[in-house]
Amino acid sequence: MFDFMMATAPEICAELGRRLRARRLMQGWSQVELAERAGLSAGTVKNLESKGQASLMSFIQIVAALGLTDDLGELFRLKIVSIAAMEKAERANRKRAPRRVFPTTRSYT
Repeated sequence: MFDFMMATAPEICAELGRRLRARRLMQGWSQVELAERAGLSAGTVKNLESKGQASLMSFIQIVAALGLTDDLGELFRLKIVSIAAMEKAERANRKRAPRRVFPTTRSYT
């Protein structure tokens, strides 16, 4: 089983490419067919599957074409394990402070 915690960024990208390739093959689609369904070039699909390289937008288009968008729902969802963590998460959503107006140092008389 692939351990995302111990993997480097390129290893994670390659693993995601392999997983998407497996899903494509399960559906019986060629790279060209997936590319057409996703509105991308076949080269983009090939690069994602073989090298794990694609823009985030292309990745999402491929995920959507494969019908996997529901799987994205849990990605990066904030998991609250305690009341203290919930309060910390609420503080993290703070709003930007208003701009300060600095007094001018010159006097025009």
